[in-house]
Order: sequence, then structure tokens, then C-alpha cells
Amino acid sequence: MNFRFRDLWSPTGTVDRGTYVIVGVLGFVIKHNLDRFIAYRFQHTWGLFSYWEPLRNAGRITALSRPEETFLAALVATALPFIWIGVVMTLKRLRSAGISTGYVFLFFVPFLNLLFFLVLALIPATGAAGVAVKLRQRPSWLQRMAPNSAAGSAAFSLLITVPLGLAIMAFGSVVLQRYGWGLFIALPFTMGFGAAFLHSIRQPRSLASCISVAALSTAFLGLGILGLAFEGIICLLMAVPLALPIAIFGGMVGYVVQKHRWTEANPAFLCALLLFSPGIQWVEHVIAPKPETFVVRSAIEINAPPEKVWKQVIAFSEIGPPQEWMFRAGIAYPVRAEIMGSGVGAERHCVFSTGAFVEPIRVWDEPHLLKFSVTSNPPPMQEWTPYAHIDPPHLHGFLISNGGQFLLTPLPGGRTRLEGTTWYHHGLWPSEYWRLWSDQIIHRIHMRVLTHIRDEAEKG
Repeated sequence: MNFRFRDLWSPTGTVDRGTYVIVGVLGFVIKHNLDRFIAYRFQHTWGLFSYWEPLRNAGRITALSRPEETFLAALVATALPFIWIGVVMTLKRLRSAGISTGYVFLFFVPFLNLLFFLVLALIPATGAAGVAVKLRQRPSWLQRMAPNSAAGSAAFSLLITVPLGLAIMAFGSVVLQRYGWGLFIALPFTMGFGAAFLHSIRQPRSLASCISVAALSTAFLGLGILGLAFEGIICLLMAVPLALPIAIFGGMVGYVVQKHRWTEANPAFLCALLLFSPGIQWVEHVIAPKPETFVVRSAIEINAPPEKVWKQVIAFSEIGPPQEWMFRAGIAYPVRAEIMGSGVGAERHCVFSTGAFVEPIRVWDEPHLLKFSVTSNPPPMQEWTPYAHIDPPHLHGFLISNGGQFLLTPLPGGRTRLEGTTWYHHGLWPSEYWRLWSDQIIHRIHMRVLTHIRDEAEKG
């Protein structure tokens, strides 16, 4: 082993596997103990799994306190030289093994990088370049299986990616019960990339062809999810605007890869790619980020004084069948409200099409403010499905109302401004995308109730 200290910083040249392992192990030992020291100074604990969870809420930088920001900045600053050394050594090792240096991006992929390091530690350097060339020249078993025609290779790619996508989806939603970045971002990208990768594994394909097979893989995945009763039609339609563009982007990336190095495609790369989504799902499961609380406010003006409106607020009569498309499609909607008792401590039940919200009264300021918490939430929807009944995990605990209030403000001429407010959270990520749906649903629920209260108060 002829290796000098300055070789740690220069990306040129090669390195053998022994040197790669020694530098990697020593670097990890030094870095881990340095992180432990920094964590101790900031009164944090630090272990091996802390690299996937440096801070529980680090995913939202704006939510960090000042000490946590300083702690995170210290970790990042001390990590930079180690990252550079790791990238340099990985480039050298890839070059000595005769493998394309483009695979260095795997250094940054959580979980996959552990497998990547192991492979680089095992591949011998002596004569490795010649062996790699021969291996690349000999078709892999996937290349031998793939049809040569465009239609045949597209069908071949779907036969592989769709079942694997269903398995990954079931792992995340059924086993881990996580509906986050791994499911809605990483999985569509993996599906699109994998479909284009397999479609072009035999020979290069056009960009339009790669995009088409990427979109088809996601479409067939949705049909499989529906057919296996994992989800209903409504949730799948809500996910389409998010998942389909990401799958198409994955197909475009797959096209770029096959355009420049399509002869180097191999099953090992595809297997590594398929671990991407489950790895992110597992990280989300371990970290279990705390959902953010959102608020929705809706208001209406009523031609009646607050005293009359108040009587309808605390308990309103049966509302007629819904006309809104989302409620007719299965989203839970309010039917009536009942009150047991009077004043603080009374219990209000807002009955929905799927059950009742139990709402203990916290503030009873008649006829100005009724404020309540929510101790029981019914399912947020009844899924459209070919089956008699399905019960996906997201119907339980993923869209939760924390509380609400009705604020009555007197207006000139004996009129009233009635404002309804709901505080809620959901366990879906990317949270801002799903908030677009949940805010709109809750606003429509508000307006259904407020409109009914207005009609009844004005009649009364």
C-alpha cells in the first residue's frame, strides 16, 4: 500500500480496496467520536442511528430553536471535509475497479450507500478494469430476457416494475403505515426510472418512449393498488397530480442514463435503485416526524341577530343531501349537530356521514363564542372501491381535527358575521401538497354548515 496523506484530497488516481477500507473505517471512527463530542457539548445524545435522525424536526429548518440551529450547523461544518474525503476515495476506488465514476452519487443515498461501500470493499483492484470491461460486454440475464421490440420491452419493464412497486407500496402503507416522501415521491420516481431503465436495457429508446413507459408504470401501479384493495379511487385520484409528474421525471432521467451509458446497464444497479423508496420509508418510520397543526377559517353573513344564530350554532337540524361533488364522491360531510348540556363541560356531537365528532365545550360565551376540543374523530371518507368495503390505514389517525370554534360578530342592521374555525393535523407528506386538499375539504365542510345555519336562522 503506497498511499500518502495528500492523496486524501486529490480526486485523481486510483486506490486499492485495502486502503479504501482502512481510510473508510478510520474516517468513520474519527467522525463518529467528533459528532459525539459536539452532541455532548449541546446536551444531545448521539448513537449510530443518529445519522438518520440528527434532530427530530430537522426536516423543517424554520421550526428549529436557536441551540438546535447551532448544533446542526456544527454537524454540517465538521462533516464537509469528511464528505470530500469520502467522495475522493470513492472516485479513486471506482476508477481502480473499472466502474464508471458516475456511480459516485450512490455515496449520498441513505442505506444504499452502505451496500455500495460493501461492494467497493469486495471488488479486487488487480485486473479489475479488464474484468469489468468483459462483464459489460457480456449481456446480463436481464438483457437476454428483454425483447428487442419497443412494445415487447415496454411490456417487459411493466411486468417487473409494477409488481415490485406494489410490494414497496404495501411495505410502506400496510406494514410501516407511513404515507410520506418514500411513498409519494421516491416510489413514483423509482417506478418511472426503473421502467425506462428496463425498457432501454436491450437497446436505446427515444425520450417519448421512455416517458410513456414511465407514465404507464405508475398508471398500472394505481390499477394494481385499486384491484388489491389497498386504496380507493378517491385517494388515488388525489395522488395523481403529485405522483405522475415525478414518474415522468424519473423516466426522463432513465432516458439520459440509457442515452449515454445504456450498454453498462446491469441488474445490480436496478436492485440498488429499488431499495431507494423502502429506505426512505424506513427512515420516516424511525424518525416519525410530528405533524404540523393547520387552521382553516370560513365566514358568512346572516340576516339575523346573534341571539337567533347562536341557537342554530350549538345544535342545528338535519341538513339535506349534499350537492357538492366531493361529498357525493365519498368525503365525509356534516349531517346534524346535537348538544348535551349547557355551558362549559357540555358535550356537542357533530354527526357526519361516517360517524360523529365528539366535542367537549371549552368556552361558552353566549351569544358570541363557542369553542370546543375534539376527543373523537370519525373516518374522513368512504372510499369508492369495487369491493364491498376497504379499510386502508390512512382512514384512521391521518386526518385529525384537534378543535374548533364559532365566532359570532354583530353587524349593523341586526345582522351577524358567523366565522367557523377548525384546527387540524394530518400525517401525510409532502404536507403542503396534501394540505391543498385538506384545507379545501374542511372549507367545504364549513360552508355546508354555515349555509345551513344561515338559512335556518333567517327563516326563524
